[in-house]
Amino acid sequence: MTKSTVEQIRARFDADVERFSNLETGQTATMDAALCLALVARAAAAVTPGAAHVLDLGCGAGNFTLRLRQELPFSAVTLVDLSQPMLTRAVARTTAAGLTPTPVQADLRAAHFPPQAFDIILAGAVLHHLRTPAEWEQTFSQLYTWLRPGGSVWIFDMVAHEHPAIDALQRERWTAYLTAAGGPDYAAIVAAYVDREDSPIPLTTQLELLRRAGFSSIDVLHKNAAFAAFGACRPA
Repeated sequence: MTKSTVEQIRARFDADVERFSNLETGQTATMDAALCLALVARAAAAVTPGAAHVLDLGCGAGNFTLRLRQELPFSAVTLVDLSQPMLTRAVARTTAAGLTPTPVQADLRAAHFPPQAFDIILAGAVLHHLRTPAEWEQTFSQLYTWLRPGGSVWIFDMVAHEHPAIDALQRERWTAYLTAAGGPDYAAIVAAYVDREDSPIPLTTQLELLRRAGFSSIDVLHKNAAFAAFGACRPA
C-alpha cells in the first residue's frame, strides 16, 4: 500500500482537533491512553524533577504537556506539530495553564533545535509516522542531542512486534478494543488510516535504538497490545 503523504496526514489532523483535546481520555483510539498520560507524567517528574524547559514533539492539542504540568512546575514548553490547528489549540490550553509556549509547525524530521536545549522531551503518538530505518536512527540520535545531560525522553506510541503471528494477534486485540469503543465501522475507519499513514516498529527495536544513541536507564512503563509507554535518560 502507498503511504499517505505528509500533506495528507496534516489535513487529517487539521480536521481532528477535538478528539485530541480531552485530558481525561487522552486519545480514544489508543489503548490505555489516559493511564499512559499519567505514567509518563509521573515518570518524567520523578526522573527529572528540576526540569524547566520541555519539548513536546507531535504535541497535538497539548495533552502530554498539560498532564506533566500537573506533576512538575516547569515554565517553558516548545510545542511541535505538523498541524497548525493542533498547535493553536495546544498554545491556548498551555497558556491557560500558566505555561509559556513556543509553537513550531514542522514535520518531526525537519525540526531543528540547539544541542542540550531541553530537560524533558515528550513524544506522544508521533514516532510511528517515521518511514525508514535511517529516519528512526536519526530521530533517536537527535533526541539525545537535544537533551541536556541528566535529561529524559518519554514516549507513548503504537508499536509493532517482531514475530508476524504476534503482531497479528495484538492487532486483533486492538481491533476488538476499537469495536467495543465505537462499533465495527469505527474500527474499520481507524484501521484504514493506520494502514495508510503509519509505520510502527517493534518496541524491542526502539529500546535498542535508544541504547545505541547513548541513552541509559531505559525503562518500559506499560505495554498493552499495540501500544507502549517507555523512556530513557541522557547520562549526566
